[in-house]
Parts: sequence; C-alpha cells; structure tokens
Amino acid sequence: MPRLSTTASFLAIAAFTAAPAAAQVDPAPAGAIAQDGAAPGVEEGVEEGEAEIVVTAERLRGQVDTDVPPVLELDAEEIASYGAGSIEELIEQLAPQTGSGRGRGSGRPVFLVNGQRVGGFREFRRYPPEAIQKVEVLPEEVALQFGYPADQRVINFILKDNFASREVELEYGGPDRGGTANGEIELSQLTIDGSRRTNIGFEFNTNSMLTEAERDIVQTPGSTPTVAGDPDPAAFRSLRADAESWELDATINDTLGDAPGTGTYSLNAGIERGFSRSLSGLDVVTLTDGGASAVRTIDDDPLERRRRATTYSLGGSLNKPVGDWMLDATLDGSRADTTTLIDARRDTGVLQDMVDAGELAIDGPLPALAPGGTDRADSTTYSADFKTTLRGTPFTLPAGEVRATFDAGYSWNRIESTDTRSDAGELAQTRGNLTAGVNLGLPIASAREGFLGALGEVNLNLAAGVDRLSDFGTLADATAGLAWRPTEALTLQASYIWREAAPSLSQLGDPVVTDYNVPVYDFSRGESVLATIVTGGNPDLAAETQRDIKLAANYELELFSRTNIVVEYFRNRSDDVTQSFPLLTPAIEEAFPDRVVRDGAGNLVSIDRRPVTFAGTRSARLRYGINMFGRVGKEATDGESDRRGGARAGGRARAGAGEGAQPPANGGEGPPAPAGTARQAGPGAQDGRGQARGRFDPARMAELRERFCAAPEGEVPDLSGLPERMLARLKGADGQVDPARVAMLRERFCSEEGAAAGGQFGRMDPERFAALRRALCADPAAPVDLDALPERVRARLAGADGQVDPARLAAFRERICAMPAPPAGGEARQGGEGTQGAGRSGGGGRGGGAGRFGRHGDGQGRWNLGLYHSIEFENEVLVAPGGPVLDQLDGQAIGSGIPRHKIELEGGLFYKGLGLRLSGDYQSATRIDGTGLPGSQDLFFDDIATFDLRAFVNLEQQEWLAGEPGFWKGARLSLRVDNLFDARQRVTDASGAVPVSYQPLLTDPLGRTFEIEFRKLF
Repeated sequence: MPRLSTTASFLAIAAFTAAPAAAQVDPAPAGAIAQDGAAPGVEEGVEEGEAEIVVTAERLRGQVDTDVPPVLELDAEEIASYGAGSIEELIEQLAPQTGSGRGRGSGRPVFLVNGQRVGGFREFRRYPPEAIQKVEVLPEEVALQFGYPADQRVINFILKDNFASREVELEYGGPDRGGTANGEIELSQLTIDGSRRTNIGFEFNTNSMLTEAERDIVQTPGSTPTVAGDPDPAAFRSLRADAESWELDATINDTLGDAPGTGTYSLNAGIERGFSRSLSGLDVVTLTDGGASAVRTIDDDPLERRRRATTYSLGGSLNKPVGDWMLDATLDGSRADTTTLIDARRDTGVLQDMVDAGELAIDGPLPALAPGGTDRADSTTYSADFKTTLRGTPFTLPAGEVRATFDAGYSWNRIESTDTRSDAGELAQTRGNLTAGVNLGLPIASAREGFLGALGEVNLNLAAGVDRLSDFGTLADATAGLAWRPTEALTLQASYIWREAAPSLSQLGDPVVTDYNVPVYDFSRGESVLATIVTGGNPDLAAETQRDIKLAANYELELFSRTNIVVEYFRNRSDDVTQSFPLLTPAIEEAFPDRVVRDGAGNLVSIDRRPVTFAGTRSARLRYGINMFGRVGKEATDGESDRRGGARAGGRARAGAGEGAQPPANGGEGPPAPAGTARQAGPGAQDGRGQARGRFDPARMAELRERFCAAPEGEVPDLSGLPERMLARLKGADGQVDPARVAMLRERFCSEEGAAAGGQFGRMDPERFAALRRALCADPAAPVDLDALPERVRARLAGADGQVDPARLAAFRERICAMPAPPAGGEARQGGEGTQGAGRSGGGGRGGGAGRFGRHGDGQGRWNLGLYHSIEFENEVLVAPGGPVLDQLDGQAIGSGIPRHKIELEGGLFYKGLGLRLSGDYQSATRIDGTGLPGSQDLFFDDIATFDLRAFVNLEQQEWLAGEPGFWKGARLSLRVDNLFDARQRVTDASGAVPVSYQPLLTDPLGRTFEIEFRKLF
C-alpha cells in the first residue's frame, strides 16, 4: 500500500501540472509496462532532475516515425481555432506552412492518414476538422519514406478513434461590385469507429457570368464598331464564365478481419460533372473602301465557348503488417471526358468583295451571312496509378535502427482526342510507367542510444529510384540527405536531389484548341491587340534533368506556448525544361519565330502557346519564417481543465507516450508491440527528446510530498526540487507562482483521499463510479458485462478492429479494482460518462469529442501567427543552346516577372466561440523590358499586397444570441472577405499609361468578394 500511495501521489501532481490524461480513465494497451511497476496507462510525467520515472509505452497511434521533426503540429484545440469546415479548407489556410519552396512538384502536399498512405485525396478531404486529433506537417524529405519524391511537404492527419457527424454547409457570395454571384451546397456524413470509417459527401457549386460591360472595360482597338447602331461587344465578352458543377463521392475503410493486427483496406469512388459557358465577343469585320474603313459587327450573336466535363474516379488502399514490416498498397484510377464547343467565325471575305465591287457601302446594311458553324474538340483521359511500399527496420546499427522503404508501382495514362479544326483525325497517346525505388534511413550518431552522443542525433538518408516509361525510355533519380540535431531545439538538414523527369502526357497530347479575340499586349509594337490563341499539347518535348540542393534549419523557441523558426535555402538547376509558352516578349519571339504570325503590316495576328522546351534554368532562393502559438484568457479551474481534450504540454512525445518508446512493429495499425519489444531504459538513459531518464524513486517522491504539504495553509510551500514542467503549471500569466493554483494542488495532493488515490476523485458522481467498480470487480472470475461500461470507456478499450480488446480490459479492470472506493459524498474523476478522458485519450467520443468547435478544453482561447519571407537570389532561363539567357529578376521575364521578395502571412484568434483569421500575400515590383526600338515599351508591374479576412462564431456558445443551444447546437456562421482592401496590381508602360490589356478590372475583375457561410454539424 505505501508504494501505491506514493505512486498515486505522483499521479496527482502529473495530473495537475503536465498530463491531464493521467487523472482520467486511460487504460493502457497490452504490453505497455511501466519500469517502476506503476499501473499501465500512466503517461510520461518526467522532468529534468532526480525525481523521475521511466514509462515504456506505444507512440501516439498514427504518428509518423521519423528522425526529422515536424515543421508544424496542431492539436484538436488548435485545429478548432481555424474554423475550417473540412480538411480541404484547413489545408488552404495552412498554405504558408505546408507550401514547399523547392519549386518542384504539382503543388499539393503528400497526404497521410494515421501515418499511412491513402488511396487519394478525395478519400478524406471532406472530413470535418473535428474528427482530427492531431496534424503533423513534415519536411519534403519525409515523403521518401512513403515512396514519393521529395518535392512536397508531408501532412499527416491523426484521426480520433471514435467520431460520428452529419454536416450541412451553405455558402453564398460575390464581389462587392456586383455583376456575378456564386453559391455552394455541401452535405456529408462521417463515421469513425476505430479503423472502420465511412464517409459520403455531395457538393453543388454554381456561379453566374460576368461580362466586360459590367466592369466598364475599355475595348481593344479594332474590336469596337465604328458604325452607329452596331452593338457594343463588351456585353458579349465574358470575364467569368457561367458555370455549374456537382460532385458525389463515398469512402469506406475497414479491417481485413476480426483478429487484431490483420490490417486495413479502403475503397473510394466518385463522380464529378461540370458545365461552363463563356463568350468571346462578336464576329466583326473591318471593311475598307477608297481609303476609308469601318469596323462592322456581322450580327449580335456572340461567339460562345461551351465546355462539358465528366470525371469518374475509383481508388483504394491496403495496409497490412507482414511480419515486422508494413505493406502499403494504393490504387487510384480515373476517367475524364471533356467536350469543348467553339463557335466558328463566318466567312466575311465576301463582304469586302462586295464593297470593292461597289455592291455594298461600308456603312450600309450588311447582308445575311451563313453561320460559321461550331467547332468541336473532344478528349478522354484515362489514368491508373498503383503503388506499393514495404516499410520496416531490417537491422540495427550502433546508433539505432535502420529504417528502410522499398517501393514499386505501375502507372498508366492515355489521352484520346479529336478536333474538327484539324485534319489529323483521332489522336491517341499512351504512357506506361514501371517504377521501383529504395530509401534507407541510417542513424550515424545518437545521444539516445549512447553512440557518439556528443554529436547529438545524426541521420543519413539515401534514396534511389528508376522509372521505365513506354514513351521516354528509362529515367532515374537519386537523393542524399543529412539531418543533424545537435540540441533538442535545433535541427539542421542538407539534401541533394538528382532526377530525370518526363513531360506530362497532357503537355504532350492535349487537343489543340483555338480561341479568338483574346486581348494580348504586343511588346514589339507597344500596343494591345485582339489575337487568335492556340493551346494544346506538343509531342516534341524532351525529358528534363533536375539537380537541386536544399539546406534547412528548424529552431524551437521557448516563446509563448511554442514557437519555431524555419530557414530554408534552395538551389535548382535544370536542363531541357518543359514550360508553357511564355509571355511574348521580343526575346521570346526571336527564339520561337514559328510560334508567331504577323500580317504584312507587322500587326500581331496569332500566337501558338503550346508548351516549349527551354535549354535550361537556374534559380536560388531563401525562404524563412516563424510559427508562433499562444493562449489567451484565464485558464479553467482544475475540474474544468480535466475535461479538456488533446491538450499538449509541448513536444511530440507529450501527445502520447515518451519518444523513447518503441512504436508498434506494424506502423501503428493493429495491437501494440508485445511486452519486451520496447527499449528498456535504465538509469542514465535518455528519451527521444534527449532528456535524462531514470527509475522513479518512491522515497524521494515521498520526501517531495512531505515538504510540499508541510507548509501552513495559505502559504506557498518550498517548491525547490519540483520538476520544471510541473513548476511551470503552477505559474500564472505573469510567470510568477500563482497561490490559487498552489492551493488547488495542495487540496488534491495533501488530502487524505488524495494521498490514497492520487487526487483522482473529484469529478464523477460516486454512484456512477461505484457502478463501474461493481461491473468490473464484483466477481473477478466472471466476464465483464460490457454494456454496463460507459460508452467512452468502451471506446478507449477498443482495439484496432473496433472491438473491446481483452488485454486492455484486463489491465483496466486490475487498475480500477485495486483502487479504494471514493469517499462518501465526493465525486470520482476516474472513468465514467461524466468525464471525457476515455473517449478523448483515444481520439474523442462520438459526436465530436473534445475540441468540437472548441467547446471544451482548458477554457483558454488560442492564437497563432505564421509569417514567411522568400528572397529570390537568382532566376535565369537559357532559351536555347547558345541562345539568349534571360534574367527574370532583371526585366527579361518569360511571364509577368519574378518578384524578388514574397511574404506570406497567416494568423488568427479564437476565444469563447468567436474566431478571426487573417491571411495575406505580398510580392515586390517587377518589370519586363521591351526592345528599345521605336514603338516598343517597357512594362512595370507594381508591388501588391492582398489580405483575406474570415470571422466566424459558434452559435451554440453564444447564449446572448441563440439562447439555449437547441437547433443551434453544432452550428457556425462565418463571414469571409477576400482581397479585403480591393487591391489590384497596377501595370504601366514607360509613359505611365496603363495598357488596355492590363486594365486592373480586366486582370482582376472580382476584386473584393464577400461570402457568408452557415454550417451545422449534427
């Protein structure tokens, strides 16, 4: 009994100061054995100093096992502070932190769910954020562990074990200038029961057309009729298409069998249909007679472009332990059918012939002409991507275990296209790609393992892969990276990537499409004109060779709740680069003369904008930023604090067991590793965060308790020797010890019942706790009536298959039955439906659990700020071998110019159900040089800063507004303002005039937009 009392006393301090779950029902998985003999389920509560214990337990389920620390971590309360309606929206708000500065890849991060690959983004993109227990954003190098190239960051979503919701979301919005509007209806349902997940969602979107007449756009010379009575083409030229689309998708995840550890599978399917209609102006003709000329409109029927697209998607995944390895297999397939109808121009040559013959006056009534007909372009694209990875630890080096990933896969893509404007008939291109690769994570030095510990943690990463493409032959890639963690707070990384990459099949084989009357700025003549633009694929593109260097540092500061600084340097070199056809500057026209058509007078007629191959590119940039997280408001009382969910004491290990613990051999799926597979840490060993660990000394803990409780009531006791983390929990916002907190801890820690049971009685009604004890302890030999257990307790006792795990139940039963009954008239915090501990520790109870709209937690609000700055040092393009080298930072851009500076801002505040988010983007000024010849003009693009604001209110928390929750339970109202200050980039020529094709309302016709959203979660 003395040992039990001492251990319980330690738990009382840990419950108040560091790990709230230690004061809640937290049955440990089988195999989680405490070194000092404490009951299973005790979370890490150790600190620097001599009063320490060793706890061996499993890593947080679903956490990525890597030696590279995350760039960003969010717990449930912090996720709620973003006010997002889905995982997809949350990712949009995290753009500064999830974006990669490498300049490669498709732009979308690599996604994991519970530390495992998934069949596709659509599998989970509609999940409400309330279903997430934790988010990890990891550097690009971690993608190699899962069979992906290191060109995008990795986002891992750790889901709650038990969650169920139905969601309705309604949106309506439009620009403050009017002219167009958009709306959205979204319905979804999600159920999570351990490894079993089902989700179905439907979304409908619509937006109306916006024309140039509704923005008073000045028309391009040559497009406006000069004869009275002809219609103004501005009303027949669209700035925004009229469009509608709908999507329906469904996903199911389940276990492969009833036995724990058999693995999981998922299936997802979806269909998406969309329609859009845009206008390209009127069919006009310029008639000339005896030196006089006039622009005439043939009729008032606009030239339309109509597009219909239907996409079918099917995918799935398999995650299965194979011995000590984890096998992941994913399949993602789709078919997309697209039809584009383009009105053709009428044959107006006969009109000029009639004028020349004197049969028609240029300002007289025009005769009727036969319709120009309709051109049609059809394309069907097929894609299937199958990838498998085998992950494990094949052997151990002196510095630790070697992590290995073997990947293999096959992808198949095909494009079939026809176009009535081409005589080539049906075109088809097919690509098959057989891939294989290996990635090794080699520990070089480790203070944790006691090998070259003076260096800290040093890990080498080596990867290599090969692609066998049916249309490009064999391509290869190789990566070498070094991660060094000299201190707990600082991580340094260096990597080199060499890769051969082929153009996409769409860049090679997209159907050729012609658009008429497109406003274009002609740099050679310094004028805006209407030109014909040709787009599509180019089958003559070459494979690209990439050579990239990345240097990075991540430094964690003890500032606010937590702060980290990220610094990254990128240097990219490429040969034979596929690029969309750039802006038609004089240098580009000189390099690609066959892509431009001019008439006899030098007027620009058409541009072929199909992709081209540049000889090479060179770039170098620095990206650095800071992420800060803090809390506002008064912390809840001790009892309220116990109800919070997902709270963190800081650091990755604090969300689960200590990082020194061994993760499950199956990668987090199925039962934890058996007892004995975890590292056994003796005195003097170190945990995953480099802190010293040793056996807990009961005598020293008893001495600490005696000294703490000896102080007279009302006085602050001697706190020397108290672990730093525990001492920090006794301090108020001013950093000084708060007597009220000390008194609260004293009452729990020094009372008779607190000494006996660790202060663990204080919340649940004693009758419920007594009923729990009767169900578990009345007859130790009898089976437990599971229906008698609270739902949250059953959820926490569930294994990977969703069923109550007998081993967990036995451990929990032993723990509860060994405890004394609660004092009469008191309340018990242990277990029961009155707490959220069981459900939350395992990921939240049904209906959302802790963190739902931030209703629970410690009573404090959350704020965060992310600020990133990018500096371009070099950005050059070699157009052709021996050809011109274009410095995009010095007026020779192939687009609108590369800004030397970019700033990204994202931050917000959430408190008592009220949230405010602000994001911003800034880019510095650029310019594009003309030829310097008469008529040619330089263009200057001013710097620009835009801000987006989002305010939201959780109506169920606003009694002054909604009264009792009732219908408003789970409801949220949001207002979003994009481009808050209606900023538009100003473009001028050397004289300060704005070219017609760069009118602010033409380049950005929407400007400031408002959107109101109502969301209800059932």
